Amino acid sequence: MISHLTLANAVAWAADVDPAAGGSPNPIMSFLPIIAIFAVMYFLMIRPQQKKQKEHQAMLSAIQKGDKIQTSGGIIGTVTGLDTNDLTVEIAPQVRVKVGRGFVARVIRPTVETPPPSK
Repeated sequence: MISHLTLANAVAWAADVDPAAGGSPNPIMSFLPIIAIFAVMYFLMIRPQQKKQKEHQAMLSAIQKGDKIQTSGGIIGTVTGLDTNDLTVEIAPQVRVKVGRGFVARVIRPTVETPPPSK
C-alpha cells in the first residue's frame, strides 16, 4: 500500500530540512570539501614535486670537472669546464659542447660490481 503525502510534508521530506528550524547551513561546512581536495593535492602532487626539484638543484650544484653526465636530450659526456650557467662537456675525443646546467638530467656515478657469492 502506498502512503500519500501532503505537499508540505513531501517538500520538507525531500529537502531533509525541518520547516520549523529555518536555519541556513554553516558556510565553513560548504568549503570543507574544497579544503580537503587542496590538502590531498598538496600532499600527493605539490610536495613530492618540490622535494624532487630540491634534489635536482643539489645535484646540479654538486657537479664537478671529471663527472660523467647525461643531458635531458640523452647525450652522455664528461664535464671538462664549469661556468655559472653552462658546462663544457666532452662527448667524444676532441669534441666539446656547451650545455646549460638546467639540461643535465643526471650524474652517472661509477658502480662497483660485486661478484656473486660463491657456495
